[in-house]
Amino acid sequence: MKKKYYVVWKGKKRGIYNSWEECKSMISGVKNAQFKSFTNLTEAQQAFKQSYWAHLQQSKAQTEQKDKFLNEAINWNSISVDAASSGNPGIMEYRGVDTKTKKVLFHQGPFELGTNNIGEFLAIVHGLAFLHNIKSDKVLYTDSQIAIGWVRKRKCKTTLPLNKKTEKLFELISRAEEWLNNTNYKTPVLKWETSAWGEIPADFGRK
Repeated sequence: MKKKYYVVWKGKKRGIYNSWEECKSMISGVKNAQFKSFTNLTEAQQAFKQSYWAHLQQSKAQTEQKDKFLNEAINWNSISVDAASSGNPGIMEYRGVDTKTKKVLFHQGPFELGTNNIGEFLAIVHGLAFLHNIKSDKVLYTDSQIAIGWVRKRKCKTTLPLNKKTEKLFELISRAEEWLNNTNYKTPVLKWETSAWGEIPADFGRK
């Protein structure tokens, strides 16, 4: 659980508190108490220097600025793909979603044994085939630079061994490589900038 800090602007005693129990004791019974939690002590200290209403106004402005940046930076006429594995290698699955609505467009797995990179590769190829088949002009986002490189080389360069547990997965890999080598697709494959935009919309939320 992440550490939280609690700023009390209006309560029995103003201050920054290290636990919800301390904060609660300061605001309990106080009419229209003013408080807020933070995951970063520096942010809490900066907020405490302001009035409660000034902080809320600043937060609203920052949120609006971030939303404006995202809307300008991200091509919403797109789909996003991602993979997840429980262990690497481990049980793996992948999916593609509409970037704007997060509606699931396709989902494959779980596979008994696979890697995250294989899943990312297959997700991209599945997404490219999906858009190609419906003649869509959408772009495709992935957060895997490795998988982008594999797709460009039209080869899944995994070191995962072929055995009974991975046989079906390698059949999909073979089909994906064959599709890449025999299809003249035009869909741009773009890198999702996680550090600036947050988790990719297709993320499975298991981090």
